[in-house]
Amino acid sequence: MSSKFQLSGNLVNVFTKEIYFGTLEIQDGKIFSHKKSGPENSSFPYYLPGFIDSHVHIESSMLVPSEFARLAVVHGTVATISDPHEIANVCGIEGVEYMIENGKTVPFKFNFGAPSCVPATVFETAGDTLDAEAVKQLLQRPEIKYLSEMMNFPGVLHGDEEVLKKIEAARALGKPIDGHAPGLRGEAAKKYIETPLAKEEGDVIISTDHECFTKEEALDKIGYGMKIIIREGSAAKNFEALIDLLHDYPDQILFCSDDKHPDSLILGHINQLCARAVEKGINIFNVLQAACVNPVTHYKLGVGLLREGDDADFVCVNNLREFKVSETYIRGQLVAKEGASFIQSAKPGIVNRFQCEEQDAEAFLFKKEEWIKAEDSYVPVVEVLDGQLITNRLSVPTSSFIIEDGIMQANTEKDLLYMVVVNRYNPAPVAKCFVHRFGLQKGAIASSVAHDSHNIIAVGTSADALQRAVNLVIREKGGVSAVYEEDGQWRESVVALPVAGLMSNEDGYKVAQAYSNIDAMSREMGSSLQAPYMSLSFMALLVIPHLKLSDKGLFDGDRFEFV
Repeated sequence: MSSKFQLSGNLVNVFTKEIYFGTLEIQDGKIFSHKKSGPENSSFPYYLPGFIDSHVHIESSMLVPSEFARLAVVHGTVATISDPHEIANVCGIEGVEYMIENGKTVPFKFNFGAPSCVPATVFETAGDTLDAEAVKQLLQRPEIKYLSEMMNFPGVLHGDEEVLKKIEAARALGKPIDGHAPGLRGEAAKKYIETPLAKEEGDVIISTDHECFTKEEALDKIGYGMKIIIREGSAAKNFEALIDLLHDYPDQILFCSDDKHPDSLILGHINQLCARAVEKGINIFNVLQAACVNPVTHYKLGVGLLREGDDADFVCVNNLREFKVSETYIRGQLVAKEGASFIQSAKPGIVNRFQCEEQDAEAFLFKKEEWIKAEDSYVPVVEVLDGQLITNRLSVPTSSFIIEDGIMQANTEKDLLYMVVVNRYNPAPVAKCFVHRFGLQKGAIASSVAHDSHNIIAVGTSADALQRAVNLVIREKGGVSAVYEEDGQWRESVVALPVAGLMSNEDGYKVAQAYSNIDAMSREMGSSLQAPYMSLSFMALLVIPHLKLSDKGLFDGDRFEFV
């Protein structure tokens, strides 16, 4: 049975760079006709191509793909470039297949990548491994559109055979290769982009990066032919540092969220970046080039761009300043209207790997002899940087620590707290360190979302609090938790994440509310970070400098070795 309807309003033509009054005729999910009939009339709404998140880990929303889509379409998002390496680090190919199959249950255009670095490093314990042969098998699937972020930039620079096999497999199939090289500049950046596989100078093989800290770094990479993805997630934010590039390099800029928690997704998505960019005086067509067009052309997506013959993937917004989305269409189907999602919620099955037993309080004691070899020595401490994935390495004198009965205590007055990582895949000693600028004044928070291997990570003010927070997560086979003691009573909260210990299989709006509540609880406990749990989740991400904690110990991200 054929379906056919018409819509009239202001049409935004991103190819001719015109805005005019006209009519769209949609038939059987396609743009059957796109007709101009007069000049722009601001009293009518605007129709434009749907927004695309050019790099996102769906798992970080704590929602399965079908629920992520349900929330995202409200903000005009019609497609994502999704890297499933979080679930791959836990469940391998089984996890990637789970994401693909769940994504197919809803009218949304998920475009998954083949994870390139599972595990991310050999300095941590992950749940699975994807070698070059496994990556090649994934790349051959039509649902897999690209090789996802190549985090092992030392492996690229030094011509690691396994790394190059993965890159060559993607090239042979004509699929793009995403980059991940924070801070890399000059000749090192050029060598990374070209890789040892380049047949001639200037051959762009690794073609995107979403990890640039500064405009200067981004300009280096743009100069070598790379596309820069401007990221604004729940924790990592580089919009302000990079957005001015869109004035001069509209063909080489894309937008992404990378990691976005459910409470943030409730508020907005790529439409928010469009509004902020326009507010900064950037040309509307440059903005839409980054938000809509460049992802389609770079990744060769089957996503419509409001042309005759395209899939009818488009949005209706109130104006081209606020980008308040009133309607979202995917293949001609109305999937959201006036803040309501028409994608139905359905509770999917579970995939997981969780072999961790509950821990006793003694496992979390920081014994003096483990940390202090001489009274005038210094203790390495991880310093959190709010809104950044990078951390600093501090050397704190032993005199700053309180020692009672041979146990080093957390010092809330100096914001020197305990941080631990517990191996969730097999029995192992608890890894420990001290962390600064988390701000907790009481209790502990814990999470089984800990990039990239997703062991259990926790920050706290005492061994008892750490034990309670970690064990709450273990009992649920994954989740985020918060605990603190008040008037002799323990207050405890947990959001269960039974799908790989990363995602809930419940209604996305309910998950967002539950997460918002536990996030508020962490602030009651003293944290002043923009996103305490998101920041916590990156404290074990070894491929980002400078000092991180894996389940095997404290790790120097600059030297790529344990402290």
